[in-house]
Amino acid sequence: MNFPTPEIIHNGEINMAVHQMGDGPPLILVHGFPELAYSWRHQIPALAAAGYRVIAPDMRGYGGTDKPNGVPAYTVQKLIGDLTGLMDALSIERALMVGHDWGALAVWQMALLAPDRMAGLINLNIPFMARPPINPITLMRWKLGKNFYIVNFQDSDEADRRFAEDPARFIDFVVRRRKRPRRQDSMSRSTKRKPLSLLEMLDTDEAAGSPILNTDELDVFARAFSAGGFTGPINWYRNFKHNWKSTRGVDQTVRLPSLFVGATEEIFASPKQVAAMDKYIPDLEVAIIEDCGHWTQQEKPQELNKVMLDWLARRYPAK
Repeated sequence: MNFPTPEIIHNGEINMAVHQMGDGPPLILVHGFPELAYSWRHQIPALAAAGYRVIAPDMRGYGGTDKPNGVPAYTVQKLIGDLTGLMDALSIERALMVGHDWGALAVWQMALLAPDRMAGLINLNIPFMARPPINPITLMRWKLGKNFYIVNFQDSDEADRRFAEDPARFIDFVVRRRKRPRRQDSMSRSTKRKPLSLLEMLDTDEAAGSPILNTDELDVFARAFSAGGFTGPINWYRNFKHNWKSTRGVDQTVRLPSLFVGATEEIFASPKQVAAMDKYIPDLEVAIIEDCGHWTQQEKPQELNKVMLDWLARRYPAK
């Protein structure tokens, strides 16, 4: 596999490890948690071969990119500033953004806060969700309880420490193929899903689902998180309240050409949330990949590449 060696690029505030390949209209690929630019290893060569300049950074707190201290260093404004600063450093006025997981959340917010720097967007797995009327952490704590992983991240540094004890085991337990829980038949009461606790997951003897990463791939992630830890990445989550407060009054309409790629076995978003996007995104296409869970670009890379290239040919052609 042809995965480009990273360059260290200063974006005006921090140094970022950036993987680039190809020439043509720019695409910037934004990974999520707990991932790296390496998560796009199946997409970078295919997109470059189709005539695009593909740019995949390790995001703030991850991999070879700087890891500033303190929760305030990881606000959504900082994440968007890293992307626009990187574009400035590379003399790129506008780019099409591609996000997955937390990367998708950042790209959705960039579409609201810095749309002039974007030619459009493709987001995977996490749909656009409009700003709620109350603090999202308050809502999560009320609905999902203190053990829900995002709520737990707010309350202590236990997750930072536990994940770092054995990064390979943590990544292997998280990045797996899983089936979405199904409701019981219509004649019986539906089963209530237990909120996800990553700490409780680590307390089990065996990981659920089947592995996605082979030994060499898992080693890339394990080495990166062994060196850099998990506090920077988890600090993204610790800014939910700040991000909510600081975007009060922002129009929640995404006014850019948008492709959302979902998955039938997605466990972090519901079909109802996907359907609700129509209200906020006038120019939206939705594609759903069958028999695929949350880690779409690594679970079903060929299927994803086909969907992306079809949409890009129509909405952001290379030539």
